[in-house]
Amino acid sequence: LFGQLPSEKELEMFKEVMAQFETLSGRFVRDVVMKASNADIMNSMQRCILTLYTYDSRPEDISAENVLRQSIELIAKLPLIAVYSYHSYRHFRKDETLFIRNPQKGLSLAENILLMLRPEAKVLDIALMLHAEHGGGNNSTFTTHVVTSSGTDTYSSVAASIGSLKGPRHGGANLKVQDMFADIKAHVKNWTDEAEVEAYLCRILNKEAFDHSGLIYGMGHAVYTLSDPREVILKKFARKLAEEKGMMEEFALYELVERLGSRLVMEQRKMFKNVCANVDFYSGFVYTMLGIPKELFTPIFAIARIPGWSAHRLEEILNAGKIIRPAYKYVGHHQEFVAMPDRDPCMEYPCMDEENDKNGD
Repeated sequence: LFGQLPSEKELEMFKEVMAQFETLSGRFVRDVVMKASNADIMNSMQRCILTLYTYDSRPEDISAENVLRQSIELIAKLPLIAVYSYHSYRHFRKDETLFIRNPQKGLSLAENILLMLRPEAKVLDIALMLHAEHGGGNNSTFTTHVVTSSGTDTYSSVAASIGSLKGPRHGGANLKVQDMFADIKAHVKNWTDEAEVEAYLCRILNKEAFDHSGLIYGMGHAVYTLSDPREVILKKFARKLAEEKGMMEEFALYELVERLGSRLVMEQRKMFKNVCANVDFYSGFVYTMLGIPKELFTPIFAIARIPGWSAHRLEEILNAGKIIRPAYKYVGHHQEFVAMPDRDPCMEYPCMDEENDKNGD
C-alpha cells in the first residue's frame, strides 16, 4: 500500500488501524451476509462488498486518501465476510448450528481467520503471503487497473477483481486441483503404480476423464517455467503437515502427479519450455489438512490478493492516466463488399408490398 516496508512503530500503528476496522455491524451481518446465502462464497463476497457502498459516507470519493481508507477497511473486513458467509451457508442450507465468532484484537489476520474457524495459524499465514499479488500481470490485478481507470468507486473495483479471481483458470484453480485429485483417487486403484497414474493423466489430457477440459489443474504458469518459487515453499509445508496428519500416501500421489504431469503436458502439447507445478497445486491440499472447508479455498486467495489490488488501484489513481482500452485486431476471414448505388427505398424492397407479403416472398 505504501511502497516500502514499515518501521516497527509504523507497523504497530497500522495494526491498530486494522484492528479498528476488523468488525462488521450486527445489522450488516443479519441483513446482508445472512440473507440470500449460497454455496459460492466468492459470489457472497461480491454481493457484500457492493452493499458496503451504501454503508460508506463517501463511496464515490476517489481521492488517494479516501481510497486508502476504503482499502484498509476492505482488507480488514474481507476475512469476516468470507467466514461469516460460509457459516451462514452451512446454517441455512445445511441445517447446522450457526457459530459467529468475532475476531480478537492483537491477533494476525491469519490467526483471526482460523480463530473464527479453528486453531492453527502459521501455515495459513505463509499461504496468505505466497498467494499475495506479486507482479500485476495476472487477470484479477489487470481487472483492478482496467476498472479503476474508468474512475469508478472502490467497491465496484474490488467486486470486479473478485469476479475475475473466481474463475477456475485463475483463483478457482486450487479447488479444481482438489476435485481433480478426488477424481484420480476414485479411478486409480493403485496410487503408487506409475503406469496406471500416467494412463489416467493421459485420459485427462485427452479430454476423456474428469471435467473433459484437457487440463491437469495446478500445472503450468504464464511466467514461471523451471519452478514456481511459491509452490516450492508451500510444498515443504505440505510435506510437514502430511507427516503430522498421517497423510503421506496422499502427498506421495501429489508428488507423482506433479512429476508425471510436467512431462506429459510438454509431450502432448509439444511444448519446448519446461512446465512446472504452480502455487495452486498444493494449496488446496494444505487447506484440507488445516481443516479449512473447500468453499473457502478461493475466498482465502481473495483475502491474500486484496492488499495488492488496493496498491495497484492507488497507483492507477495517482497516475491519473487515460482509461485503459485494450485494442483488438480481427484475424478472421476478410470479405470485400461492393457498395450499391443510391436507389429508391420502395424499389429496393419490392417484397414489402401487400401482395408479396401475402405470398410470403
